[in-house]
Amino acid sequence: MLRKRSQIRDYQEEARLFKSRAIFAFIGIVAMMGILVTNLYNIQINQFQDYKTRSNDNRIKVVPIAPNRGLIYDRNGVLLAENQPVFSLEITPEKVDDMDETIARLQQILTITPEQIERFHKERVQTRRFKSVPILNQLTQQQVAKFSVNQHKFPGVAVNAALKRNYPFGEVLTHVIGYVSRINDRDMQRLIREEKDANYQATRDIGKLGIERYYEDLLHGTAGYQEVEVNSRGRIIRTLKYVPPVPGKDIVLNLDIDLQLYVHSLLDSRRGSVVVLDPKDNGVLAMVSSPSYDPNAFVHGISGKAYSALLNDKNRPLVNRATLGIYPPASTIKPFMAVAALEEGVITPNTTRNDPGYWRIPNSKTKPFRDWLRWGHGKVDIVKSIEESVDTFFYQIAYDMGIDRISRWMMMFGFGDYTGIDIYEESKANMPTREWKMARHRVPWYQGDTIPVGIGQGYWTSTPMQLAKATSVLVKRGQVLAPHLLRATIENGDRFETQTLSEVESYPPITGVPKRYWDIAIEGMRLVNHGKKGTARRAFYKTEYVSAGKSGTAQVFGLGENEEYNADEIAEHLRDHALFTGFAPVDDPQLIVTMVLENAGGGSSQGGPVVRKIFDHVIVERKEAAK
Repeated sequence: MLRKRSQIRDYQEEARLFKSRAIFAFIGIVAMMGILVTNLYNIQINQFQDYKTRSNDNRIKVVPIAPNRGLIYDRNGVLLAENQPVFSLEITPEKVDDMDETIARLQQILTITPEQIERFHKERVQTRRFKSVPILNQLTQQQVAKFSVNQHKFPGVAVNAALKRNYPFGEVLTHVIGYVSRINDRDMQRLIREEKDANYQATRDIGKLGIERYYEDLLHGTAGYQEVEVNSRGRIIRTLKYVPPVPGKDIVLNLDIDLQLYVHSLLDSRRGSVVVLDPKDNGVLAMVSSPSYDPNAFVHGISGKAYSALLNDKNRPLVNRATLGIYPPASTIKPFMAVAALEEGVITPNTTRNDPGYWRIPNSKTKPFRDWLRWGHGKVDIVKSIEESVDTFFYQIAYDMGIDRISRWMMMFGFGDYTGIDIYEESKANMPTREWKMARHRVPWYQGDTIPVGIGQGYWTSTPMQLAKATSVLVKRGQVLAPHLLRATIENGDRFETQTLSEVESYPPITGVPKRYWDIAIEGMRLVNHGKKGTARRAFYKTEYVSAGKSGTAQVFGLGENEEYNADEIAEHLRDHALFTGFAPVDDPQLIVTMVLENAGGGSSQGGPVVRKIFDHVIVERKEAAK
């Protein structure tokens, strides 16, 4: 009996234990279910938007769309840079069963080189199978037609079109327009630094030089985009949203392409440059650097061999000589020196001096500074010293003024600084000062350093664009304007006539100089071309208009005291540079022309005739053509 009661108690104890365990298990299950429900609620309700966004990011892609680049016109509406459709033969790998066989059959109807096949395979490895990869670029119309009639035989192969930049005038405008080319790492770093990279996600080319580079922001436009739904492999299923790109603005340059072509033909591949300005606002009517090269080669990707040939060419076609060419300005600066000397009181309009053919620093035993005319010019004043380009007169002016006043005045004319021209490829050249020499050569400025500066030699260097700008300051009697290529902008799609004119950048004018001082310098330049002893009178003989000019012959190396200059006995690259700057007509200037011919000899004999032809072309020939 006792044993039976004991069993009952044990059973009851086990039942209670089981019940308590069941209760605890149930509570645990309820707690776990509660946690699960809470998490499900949090995921499905509270974090719904976050997970929906992540899901859409995997399902929806934003594909950027490149804008069309703006066009470039000359002042008369002639197209200088355009966008042309370029055709390429492309293969979509996932649609091709046997790639090698397909390429082999393509070679039977089109010429495909081993290098092109190798490049195709390299790009193919880096591209998804459902995206097309180009195997031939820049297809001709004949190649397009030849493939089109056989296209049914080549599943997965198609001809695709894209817009590429084209420069119809080729080498004539390279140093002005520049070119676009593939965006490289350096370009991308700059875009990231300037926070512009988002606008270039779909763009393949960017301005590298000239106008294309300077006005990149205007020409490029704003990228568009489309939201597309993609599958797990990244293939586009459908388009959900489309925002069109905004094309870049068209721009109009001050250039006259007819004049540019004419000037280019005059240089005829000789090493040199010509700048033609409109005196009214310093608009650049022509800017030619010779020799040049075809920019279209860079648009499509120039070969290493071709680029190396340009880089190693001794004539340096890659250099824009109009803004990067650095030369002693020589005697072309004498009219500017005359204005400075008159205003500083170093000379008066009536000052006369005798020129025996040489000049020596007073009270010194240094070698004399020679005049270009060995026997001298006799008694001259400031006007005749410009007309006959009397060196000794300006040696004395330089001695009396000193380098501090010379550099201060010539900097006001624009020497030793950027001109403000709207391209990045420009040099400051050098307007020497005491501080410059100490920093550069670690020696002080000596009095003997000043004398050759008086005739544009010594440490003084200039670019043709600087000289053209200085000439415009003289023509405008002290008003200083930046030479500029941009004339106007046009909103994309608008007519050429609907232009928004650009503003001309101006600098502090040269004030306080009496008009008669400017007129004295200009009269001297008029006599250079038309005076009885003018250095350029032969080049401007019997013109139908009155012009003004100043020649310069820049020495490339110095002669010894008893040495004579003989071009026939000197290596070609050591011969003098020929410079000339001038304007016409004198009473109502229509154009300023500045030019340099490297190693050509005398400025009057070599530069003068070229400038005369440009004057005739604009003033006479066009007037006759308009009748």
